[in-house]
Amino acid sequence: MLTIAPDIEVLARFGRALADPIRCRLLLALRQAPAYPSDLADSLGISRTRLSNHLACLRDCGLVVTVPDGRRTRYELADERLGHALDDLRTAVVAVESDRTCAGNDEEECCR
Repeated sequence: MLTIAPDIEVLARFGRALADPIRCRLLLALRQAPAYPSDLADSLGISRTRLSNHLACLRDCGLVVTVPDGRRTRYELADERLGHALDDLRTAVVAVESDRTCAGNDEEECCR
């Protein structure tokens, strides 16, 4: 049964997905067009095993889905609005302060 997740849970899942640069690169690649894992691994320059782990995370977060295509499986964003959200986040953060980075993973130090 499909249910609507609470807002905080949705944002936390999105944040976990974006917390890793490889997952960010995957989301940005899939924003352009659906792709097969082998093509994604080649374009990102990572092993298929590593890619598989990151795709599993993105699937578990509900951000990507698999689409059977004959004997292959294609990946795409779960909702086209995610592509727009990624663009909006990217441009909003750049517009706010492009020379700032998070100091660390500690909540008290991050993004001050």
